[in-house]
Amino acid sequence: MAFSIVLVVKGGQGEISKSLLRTDKEIAEIFIRHSKTVYRVCFAYMKNPADTEDAVQDTFFQLIKSGPAFESEEHEKAWLIRTATNICKNVLRHWWRRRENIEDFYDLPSSEKIETDDIFRVVMELPDKYKTVVYLYYYEGYTSVEIAGILKKPQSTVRNYLHEARAILKERLGDDFK
Repeated sequence: MAFSIVLVVKGGQGEISKSLLRTDKEIAEIFIRHSKTVYRVCFAYMKNPADTEDAVQDTFFQLIKSGPAFESEEHEKAWLIRTATNICKNVLRHWWRRRENIEDFYDLPSSEKIETDDIFRVVMELPDKYKTVVYLYYYEGYTSVEIAGILKKPQSTVRNYLHEARAILKERLGDDFK
């Protein structure tokens, strides 16, 4: 079984049909390559396994639905991170969404366990504008230039967020911050 989207363009020369086709195998390979990263990005926003899994599912559904063409695996990963971030932000914007304490969800069963240490918990307590940038920089290994591209923010803004976040982390972690 293959997922496909067919785009029909009407023009002067009649109809042209272009299939944006990804097989189950290709989708599965993309999922295997990037599911953990997408899960961690979503967990950083959603803070509980159930909502995180929903956001991950929606992210990969968008991949299937929109069928974008990627230039490389890095482009693919950046698109998934950006899409996951947008999906999470949209969910959190709804009026019915209330903030929960992450500690309330540590012992709940989940299909994927995330190991968290004290530093990660402090990072997750940062304001959203810092949390995403710090996560992508330190946990995913992106440069500030790449993060600026992913988040569609100026490079100077990303560097400033990193600088301000480091100051907050140094204040909160003291000797543990390196």
